[in-house]
Amino acid sequence: MNTYTDLDLLWSPGRRETQDSNVASFLRWLGTHRELHFRDYAELWRWSSTDLPGFWSAVWEFYGLDAVSGYDEVLADPSMPGARWFPGARLNFAEQCFSHATATRPALVFVDEGGVPVEVSWEELRHQVTDVAAALRRMGVEPGDCVAGWLPNLPQTVVALLATASLGAVWTVCSPDFGTPSVLARLRQAHPVVLVAADGYRYGGKQYDKRPVVAELVEGLPSVRHVLAVGHLFPAPEDAWSPRADVQQHSWSALPPAEGPLEFADVPFDHPLWILWSSGTTGVPKGIVQGHGGIVVELLKALGLGADLRAGDRYLFVTSTSWMVWNFLVGGLLHGSTIILYDGSPTFPDVDGAWRIAERTGATMVGVGAAYLVAGEKADSHPAADLGLGAVRSILQTGSSLPPSTWHWVHDRLTPGVWLQSICGGTDVCSVLAGGSPLLPVRAGRIQGPSLGVALAAWDPDGLPLTGEQGELVLTSPLPSMPLHFVGDPDGTRYRNSYFDTYPGVWRHGDWVTVHPDLSVVVAGRSDSTLNRMGVRMGSADIYAIVEELSGVADSLVVGVERPDGGYFMPLFVVLAHGAALDDALRDRIKATVRRRLSPRHVPDVILPIAAVPRTLTGKKLEVPVKRILQGAHVDDVSSAGAVTHPEMLHWFAEFARRTAADDEAVS
Repeated sequence: MNTYTDLDLLWSPGRRETQDSNVASFLRWLGTHRELHFRDYAELWRWSSTDLPGFWSAVWEFYGLDAVSGYDEVLADPSMPGARWFPGARLNFAEQCFSHATATRPALVFVDEGGVPVEVSWEELRHQVTDVAAALRRMGVEPGDCVAGWLPNLPQTVVALLATASLGAVWTVCSPDFGTPSVLARLRQAHPVVLVAADGYRYGGKQYDKRPVVAELVEGLPSVRHVLAVGHLFPAPEDAWSPRADVQQHSWSALPPAEGPLEFADVPFDHPLWILWSSGTTGVPKGIVQGHGGIVVELLKALGLGADLRAGDRYLFVTSTSWMVWNFLVGGLLHGSTIILYDGSPTFPDVDGAWRIAERTGATMVGVGAAYLVAGEKADSHPAADLGLGAVRSILQTGSSLPPSTWHWVHDRLTPGVWLQSICGGTDVCSVLAGGSPLLPVRAGRIQGPSLGVALAAWDPDGLPLTGEQGELVLTSPLPSMPLHFVGDPDGTRYRNSYFDTYPGVWRHGDWVTVHPDLSVVVAGRSDSTLNRMGVRMGSADIYAIVEELSGVADSLVVGVERPDGGYFMPLFVVLAHGAALDDALRDRIKATVRRRLSPRHVPDVILPIAAVPRTLTGKKLEVPVKRILQGAHVDDVSSAGAVTHPEMLHWFAEFARRTAADDEAVS
């Protein structure tokens, strides 16, 4: 049996990376245009994260934005929250996505389970965006209005986003595999005037007709006045999907051609672009509003100077539209890259499903969740021997950390010698905080380093920086893509409480992180209670909202535990109502309810009875302390005596963790 460590060298930059990568070109540009010279990535990162005006103005010019717009200054106010970036600048995200359009390669490639890849040219993409933008304008959509999507990963989803952005309206989207309550908990806050909805989606060899759900959504969204119906699984709709008389339905395929060319609203740097949604850990999901300019400069930097995405790349990220990496995928258009959209399961028809899609589409950069790579290793898959993946030069991995053995599996049996970029970021900034660089080596178990422009550090509880020790991941300086604000948070209270309540003026991200002396980074999982299953985040509050409605359940506690072997364990503990029993029937009812109303990915691994849910004295469930206990922490290290109700339950969880570890060891 092989023994792997987290220090094994797997990949080193060659001449292509040190001389011809985007960041190598950027270094030469800095020398020529700014007379700035850096010996290595560490020096470049330290400058980029301390001289924010110098670095971000360089990104602006290096990517040609100086030909698009001027600005008054780079960073008018560095305060967090409330940093003011590039006042006076005006640019439109959709317009920048078309800035590298070409006839030599497609803009999009779409494929679903078992289907043939379909290419969409840049010219055709522009035609479709023009037609949909004109339709939205006829529906009365104006700058600042919200257009919501309930759509899988389709070309129409990209078109709808770009059309909305071209008008200066605000886009948001939920994947149709989310249950109706989860969708409404998000979209109700956004008050959309138009709902762009698909008739269903494919997953795991099955197709799911979701037309009846559209009626439920429209009924629950009183602000909606128009439904733009996308016929994905079935012929173009003739009958209305919603009985509401005040809602007009339009068929996507029957939209008339626009009468004029595509026009782009001239919007300021901080004009709202889209709303991304938090997992809802502490209640109603947070609507995170990000701006045109911040997203443009951040994704130019992250994908270009970090991931080394090129115009000639074919860029695939296996994702649903509810995960922020879908937006990160669309950002490939800013670089002129071809983006690959896949509607389906990565494990269909077998565990190598995503790699078959990569082979069929000629993908050169592939993004996947950590759990998918672990599944391939555990299945003893050997894609390098069975598939033609010679075009793949880099793999982006996110969602959670990987065990060392999976890093080796990727390099030995998936695509030998490939550059594996483990990245850590978040919905909150729609980008990468720590990730890959073509200038740095790859060692098993280590993220290569902090991203350029990201003032990342690990801090102890007193706000002191740590090196080589685990602490809270913090950002000590702002990023352009940080939220403009939250939906329904007029005074910013919820925004401040989400990131700045622990260290005032410093962003606390919610991850446990170790920053090593060589700047390599290890993320140990969430320090909050987000349920991060296969890269898709769900809030514990979503689980509680439906489980505790069921007869027989009086209270509940759910945690997601990242395990050392790369696995993810999600137990649900329930306090039973008087006279109730946790039998197979109740377990099946709980699982079916979570699957139907929330997400199949978040069905608990086990459901166990407990006597009580421990809480803080203010009534908050002790999710994070319980999670840490299940990861091996001592009870005294996660909670202070007298600070919780039912403290005896913490010892129960410690004993449960001991038994579980013993059972796992016996099985292995």
